[in-house]
Amino acid sequence: MKIAVISDTHMGTPPSWLDRVYSTWLAPADVLVHCGDITSFAAWSFFMQHDNFICVRGNCDWDPQLVDQLEPMVTARVGGLMLGVTHGWGPRSQVPVKVAQAFGPEFDLVCYGHTHARDWSVVEGVRLCNPGSLGESGSLAVITIGDGGDMRCEFIDAAQLPFP
Repeated sequence: MKIAVISDTHMGTPPSWLDRVYSTWLAPADVLVHCGDITSFAAWSFFMQHDNFICVRGNCDWDPQLVDQLEPMVTARVGGLMLGVTHGWGPRSQVPVKVAQAFGPEFDLVCYGHTHARDWSVVEGVRLCNPGSLGESGSLAVITIGDGGDMRCEFIDAAQLPFP
């Protein structure tokens, strides 16, 4: 199973390069997770084309259409894993600990954003993934989950993305 994780897209109208990013990295994933700061209904609608799209509200998601559609924290069963998704809050240096504490060690994977910094770590017994910022640096993460539940994370950067 593959989970594509993005965050902090900060997009109005989706730019033309997003089609190539979507078809190369996001569409092939079994699940697409957006960790907030999508910022526009147009961008949200673009990502909704994925059959298994999970998205949370970030601190920059003020569009009334987004506020009505998105929760700040979501939990989901993905395959055999318990997944938590949030944007994150507070000072950037404290976000991983706050997120880990908010969900707890009963979660197999928690995805978050806000810091714009990549993170693949275990904090207080919680496996965390922050893909970085797709909108700022072209960063995303693809998590491969093996049959035994083992997880491997690959960070993709703008140099690997099919930008013009």
